[in-house]
Amino acid sequence: MENYEIFANLATIPPIFVRLDGRAFHGLTKKFGFAKPFDDRFCEAMVNACMALVADSGLAPVFAYTFSDEISLYLTGLPFSGRVEKIDSVAASYAASILTIALDADEPLAFDARIVQATPAFAIGYMTGRQDEAWRNHLNAYCQQALIVEGMDATDAARQLKGMPAQELHEMMHKRGVNLAKTPAWQRRGILVCKKEVEKEGYNPVTDEHVTVTRSMVAEDRDLPLFSTPEGQAFLRKLICGG
Repeated sequence: MENYEIFANLATIPPIFVRLDGRAFHGLTKKFGFAKPFDDRFCEAMVNACMALVADSGLAPVFAYTFSDEISLYLTGLPFSGRVEKIDSVAASYAASILTIALDADEPLAFDARIVQATPAFAIGYMTGRQDEAWRNHLNAYCQQALIVEGMDATDAARQLKGMPAQELHEMMHKRGVNLAKTPAWQRRGILVCKKEVEKEGYNPVTDEHVTVTRSMVAEDRDLPLFSTPEGQAFLRKLICGG
Protein backbone atom coordinates (compact mmCIF):
# COMPACT_ATOMS: atom_id res chain seq x y z
CA MET A 1 0.00 0.00 0.00
CA GLU A 2 2.93 2.37 0.59
CA ASN A 3 3.41 2.55 -3.18
CA TYR A 4 0.10 4.43 -3.36
CA GLU A 5 1.14 7.12 -0.86
CA ILE A 6 1.76 9.99 -3.24
CA PHE A 7 4.69 12.25 -2.26
CA ALA A 8 5.14 10.32 1.00
CA ASN A 9 8.88 10.15 0.43
CA LEU A 10 9.34 13.73 -0.75
CA ALA A 11 12.12 15.12 1.46
CA THR A 12 13.85 18.42 2.01
CA ILE A 13 17.18 19.48 3.43
CA PRO A 14 17.90 22.06 6.14
CA PRO A 15 17.64 24.84 6.90
CA ILE A 16 13.95 25.41 6.33
CA PHE A 17 11.04 27.47 7.56
CA VAL A 18 7.73 25.83 8.32
CA ARG A 19 5.04 28.49 8.01
CA LEU A 20 1.73 27.83 9.71
CA ASP A 21 -1.41 29.84 8.98
CA GLY A 22 -4.67 29.64 10.87
CA ARG A 23 -7.50 28.20 8.80
CA ALA A 24 -10.70 30.30 8.84
CA PHE A 25 -9.61 32.11 12.00
CA HIS A 26 -11.66 35.17 11.05
CA GLY A 27 -14.61 33.56 12.80
CA LEU A 28 -12.81 33.26 16.14
CA THR A 29 -13.22 36.94 17.01
CA LYS A 30 -17.00 36.70 17.12
CA LYS A 31 -17.07 33.23 18.67
CA PHE A 32 -14.75 34.07 21.57
CA GLY A 33 -15.58 37.76 21.91
CA PHE A 34 -12.04 38.83 21.13
CA ALA A 35 -11.21 42.51 21.30
CA LYS A 36 -10.48 44.33 18.04
CA PRO A 37 -8.11 45.03 16.45
CA PHE A 38 -5.85 42.94 18.75
CA ASP A 39 -6.74 40.66 21.62
CA ASP A 40 -4.44 39.74 24.51
CA ARG A 41 -6.04 36.36 25.11
CA PHE A 42 -5.57 35.26 21.50
CA CYS A 43 -2.00 36.56 21.55
CA GLU A 44 -1.24 34.53 24.69
CA ALA A 45 -2.71 31.42 23.09
CA MET A 46 -0.53 31.85 19.99
CA VAL A 47 2.54 32.35 22.18
CA ASN A 48 1.63 29.18 24.08
CA ALA A 49 1.51 27.31 20.77
CA CYS A 50 4.92 28.69 19.82
CA MET A 51 6.46 27.74 23.16
CA ALA A 52 5.10 24.20 22.88
CA LEU A 53 6.37 23.87 19.31
CA VAL A 54 9.86 24.96 20.39
CA ALA A 55 9.99 22.95 23.62
CA ASP A 56 7.88 19.83 23.24
CA SER A 57 6.81 19.07 19.67
CA GLY A 58 9.87 17.05 18.68
CA LEU A 59 10.46 19.39 15.75
CA ALA A 60 13.15 21.28 17.71
CA PRO A 61 13.02 24.57 15.80
CA VAL A 62 15.67 27.18 16.57
CA PHE A 63 12.88 29.70 17.05
CA ALA A 64 9.24 30.47 16.36
CA TYR A 65 8.05 33.87 15.15
CA THR A 66 4.39 34.81 15.30
CA PHE A 67 2.03 37.62 14.42
CA SER A 68 -1.71 37.59 13.78
CA ASP A 69 -2.65 33.92 13.08
CA GLU A 70 0.73 33.02 11.55
CA ILE A 71 3.71 31.11 12.98
CA SER A 72 7.09 30.65 11.29
CA LEU A 73 9.40 27.92 12.61
CA TYR A 74 13.10 27.90 11.66
CA LEU A 75 14.68 24.45 11.60
CA THR A 76 18.36 23.68 11.07
CA GLY A 77 17.99 19.98 11.89
CA LEU A 78 15.12 17.98 10.46
CA PRO A 79 13.10 15.19 12.07
CA PHE A 80 11.53 12.36 10.06
CA SER A 81 14.53 12.29 7.69
CA GLY A 82 13.30 15.59 6.26
CA ARG A 83 10.03 14.11 4.94
CA VAL A 84 7.88 17.07 3.94
CA GLU A 85 4.47 15.48 4.61
CA LYS A 86 5.51 14.39 8.11
CA ILE A 87 6.99 17.74 9.09
CA ASP A 88 4.02 19.70 7.75
CA SER A 89 1.36 17.45 9.26
CA VAL A 90 2.99 17.21 12.69
CA ALA A 91 3.64 20.96 12.89
CA ALA A 92 0.10 21.89 11.85
CA SER A 93 -1.66 19.31 14.03
CA TYR A 94 0.48 20.05 17.09
CA ALA A 95 -0.06 23.81 16.81
CA ALA A 96 -3.81 23.33 16.34
CA SER A 97 -4.03 21.04 19.36
CA ILE A 98 -2.17 23.46 21.63
CA LEU A 99 -4.25 26.42 20.47
CA THR A 100 -7.51 24.51 20.92
CA ILE A 101 -6.50 23.68 24.50
CA ALA A 102 -5.20 27.19 25.23
CA LEU A 103 -8.49 28.77 24.13
CA ASP A 104 -10.61 26.06 25.75
CA ALA A 105 -12.36 25.76 22.41
CA ASP A 106 -15.29 23.38 22.04
CA GLU A 107 -14.70 23.01 18.30
CA PRO A 108 -11.44 21.96 16.60
CA LEU A 109 -9.09 24.60 15.23
CA ALA A 110 -6.80 24.04 12.27
CA PHE A 111 -3.61 25.35 10.69
CA ASP A 112 -2.26 24.74 7.23
CA ALA A 113 1.49 24.34 6.80
CA ARG A 114 4.04 24.77 4.06
CA ILE A 115 7.83 24.44 3.91
CA VAL A 116 10.08 27.22 2.68
CA GLN A 117 13.61 26.12 1.85
CA ALA A 118 16.23 28.55 3.08
CA THR A 119 19.86 29.46 3.49
CA PRO A 120 21.07 31.58 6.42
CA ALA A 121 21.14 34.65 4.16
CA PHE A 122 17.67 33.91 2.82
CA ALA A 123 16.42 33.34 6.38
CA ILE A 124 17.41 36.88 7.35
CA GLY A 125 15.50 38.27 4.36
CA TYR A 126 12.54 36.00 5.09
CA MET A 127 12.28 37.23 8.68
CA THR A 128 12.59 40.84 7.57
CA GLY A 129 9.78 40.27 5.08
CA ARG A 130 7.51 38.57 7.61
CA GLN A 131 7.99 41.44 10.04
CA ASP A 132 7.14 43.88 7.25
CA GLU A 133 3.94 41.87 6.77
CA ALA A 134 3.27 42.08 10.52
CA TRP A 135 3.47 45.88 10.27
CA ARG A 136 1.12 45.92 7.29
CA ASN A 137 -1.30 43.61 9.11
CA HIS A 138 -1.14 45.94 12.12
CA LEU A 139 -1.97 48.97 9.97
CA ASN A 140 -4.87 47.24 8.24
CA ALA A 141 -6.29 45.87 11.49
CA TYR A 142 -6.47 49.30 13.13
CA CYS A 143 -7.78 51.07 10.04
CA GLN A 144 -10.42 48.48 9.22
CA GLN A 145 -11.70 48.48 12.78
CA ALA A 146 -11.86 52.29 12.75
CA LEU A 147 -13.99 52.24 9.60
CA ILE A 148 -16.28 49.56 11.04
CA VAL A 149 -16.77 51.59 14.23
CA GLU A 150 -17.74 54.53 12.01
CA GLY A 151 -20.48 52.47 10.38
CA MET A 152 -18.85 50.77 7.38
CA ASP A 153 -19.30 47.01 6.99
CA ALA A 154 -16.21 44.77 7.01
CA THR A 155 -16.30 43.98 3.29
CA ASP A 156 -16.49 47.63 2.22
CA ALA A 157 -13.79 48.59 4.75
CA ALA A 158 -11.42 45.93 3.40
CA ARG A 159 -12.15 47.06 -0.16
CA GLN A 160 -11.40 50.69 0.67
CA LEU A 161 -8.09 49.84 2.37
CA LYS A 162 -6.87 47.39 -0.26
CA GLY A 163 -3.70 48.67 -1.91
CA MET A 164 -3.57 51.86 0.15
CA PRO A 165 0.05 52.86 0.88
CA ALA A 166 1.25 52.33 4.45
CA GLN A 167 1.85 56.05 4.95
CA GLU A 168 -1.76 56.84 4.06
CA LEU A 169 -2.99 54.23 6.53
CA HIS A 170 -0.76 55.73 9.20
CA GLU A 171 -2.10 59.21 8.46
CA MET A 172 -5.66 57.93 8.47
CA MET A 173 -5.30 56.75 12.06
CA HIS A 174 -3.30 59.82 13.08
CA LYS A 175 -6.30 61.96 12.10
CA ARG A 176 -8.37 59.79 14.43
CA GLY A 177 -6.00 60.38 17.33
CA VAL A 178 -4.08 57.09 17.14
CA ASN A 179 -0.31 57.04 16.63
CA LEU A 180 0.37 53.59 15.21
CA ALA A 181 4.08 53.97 15.97
CA LYS A 182 3.20 53.97 19.68
CA THR A 183 1.03 50.87 19.84
CA PRO A 184 2.46 47.82 21.71
CA ALA A 185 5.61 46.54 20.02
CA TRP A 186 4.26 42.99 19.68
CA GLN A 187 1.38 44.26 17.57
CA ARG A 188 3.74 46.09 15.22
CA ARG A 189 6.73 43.73 15.09
CA GLY A 190 5.56 40.30 16.16
CA ILE A 191 6.78 37.99 18.91
CA LEU A 192 9.79 35.66 18.95
CA VAL A 193 10.04 32.47 21.00
CA CYS A 194 13.34 30.61 21.39
CA LYS A 195 15.51 28.72 23.85
CA LYS A 196 17.89 30.83 25.92
CA GLU A 197 20.68 30.00 28.31
CA VAL A 198 20.12 31.56 31.73
CA GLU A 199 22.22 31.47 34.87
CA LYS A 200 20.61 30.36 38.10
CA GLU A 201 21.90 29.99 41.61
CA GLY A 202 21.97 26.39 42.81
CA TYR A 203 23.30 24.31 45.67
CA ASN A 204 25.85 21.50 45.50
CA PRO A 205 25.16 19.16 48.44
CA VAL A 206 28.42 17.29 47.89
CA THR A 207 30.63 20.33 48.39
CA ASP A 208 28.09 22.21 50.52
CA GLU A 209 28.50 25.23 48.23
CA HIS A 210 26.20 27.61 46.45
CA VAL A 211 26.98 27.46 42.74
CA THR A 212 25.88 29.19 39.56
CA VAL A 213 24.50 26.83 36.95
CA THR A 214 23.42 27.39 33.37
CA ARG A 215 19.98 26.21 32.36
CA SER A 216 18.13 26.26 29.05
CA MET A 217 14.64 27.71 29.03
CA VAL A 218 12.10 28.74 26.42
CA ALA A 219 11.47 32.48 26.49
CA GLU A 220 9.41 34.98 24.53
CA ASP A 221 10.52 38.37 23.26
CA ARG A 222 7.78 40.97 22.70
CA ASP A 223 10.11 43.91 22.19
CA LEU A 224 11.87 43.01 18.98
CA PRO A 225 14.01 45.44 17.01
CA LEU A 226 12.93 46.53 13.55
CA PHE A 227 14.52 43.83 11.41
CA SER A 228 15.15 46.15 8.46
CA THR A 229 17.50 48.34 10.54
CA PRO A 230 21.21 47.64 11.19
CA GLU A 231 20.31 46.71 14.78
CA GLY A 232 17.64 44.34 13.55
CA GLN A 233 19.91 42.75 10.96
CA ALA A 234 22.57 42.15 13.64
CA PHE A 235 19.89 40.61 15.87
CA LEU A 236 18.84 38.24 13.08
CA ARG A 237 22.42 37.27 12.20
CA LYS A 238 23.08 36.29 15.81
CA LEU A 239 19.79 34.40 16.00
CA ILE A 240 20.19 32.58 12.68
CA CYS A 241 23.95 32.32 12.20
CA GLY A 242 25.08 32.38 15.80
CA GLY A 243 27.17 35.48 15.42
